[in-house]
Amino acid sequence: MDESTPNTAGRFALAYVSGALLLVSYAAWHYLMGHYARILLPALLAILMLVAAVLRLTVLNHPRLPAYLALIAGYLLLAVELPRLGDSATLWVGLAPVLSTLLLPLMPALTLNVVMAPAWLLLCGAPLFSDPSLAYLTAMALAPLALWEQRRQRALMLATDPRDRDCQALSRDGLHAHLDSEFQRTELLHQSLAIVVIHLPQVEMASEQFGSRARQALLDTLCREVRRCSRRHDFLGRQTLSTFWLVLPDTSESGAQLVQQRILHALESVVLVDTGPLRSRMGLCQRLPGEDWQRFLRRLLDLTQRLETQ
Repeated sequence: MDESTPNTAGRFALAYVSGALLLVSYAAWHYLMGHYARILLPALLAILMLVAAVLRLTVLNHPRLPAYLALIAGYLLLAVELPRLGDSATLWVGLAPVLSTLLLPLMPALTLNVVMAPAWLLLCGAPLFSDPSLAYLTAMALAPLALWEQRRQRALMLATDPRDRDCQALSRDGLHAHLDSEFQRTELLHQSLAIVVIHLPQVEMASEQFGSRARQALLDTLCREVRRCSRRHDFLGRQTLSTFWLVLPDTSESGAQLVQQRILHALESVVLVDTGPLRSRMGLCQRLPGEDWQRFLRRLLDLTQRLETQ
């Protein structure tokens, strides 16, 4: 998911707030144990984490700044506490490479881990091949591997997901795969097939003039209104950036025209904050009796091109 999206920003902010609560709990533990001189640092770092959370929610165009603040907070706490941990340092020294891997891009994180390795081992007071050094090297090696595997799985999921990444519709590949299967099914059962082509000319303009949120509002509104005006087994797919196909299985031409009119009236009544009244251009492509797949697809693509160039 894009790091600048509001949903991602909310998750990062929640993680920073959780870190702040952990630091507050750590300061409270020092208070209960009577270690009053050690209360100030975690208390100040908790405030720094809260600042990072606020920045993550408000400065969406610079998501790295809160990450740097969180990394600084983690590094400062480790730098102060590691010399006091004694034998427990083996457990906590591996937290440094994990933090950098989670908060920074992969290559800067690896570089920082290599550069900081002598400093962390020096703070632990450990020789080169001691348990703390092995723990640090193990965390430095395994954390990027886990992150790489997560990204690989995510890329695989996105590559095989038939849904569009920006809205509640099928992607282009998913749309064509579903349409091909539906065409074969209707041909086998001798049923009719209709497709309503919907073009939103405001999508490109909204993205250029008002930003991604206005474009997202247009796409979300279209998908919502189309679902409201169509049947459960109809499916909507995104053919191009601003053009959608609504596939209507087992639907006559008159039935498809009624669906088209319902969607047109529903969209005309929508007024968005940034772009004003929602404008759309629509066309209907009905499968002709005995028409093969290639000819039907060619007519459908020609209709789509005409709507986009009007």
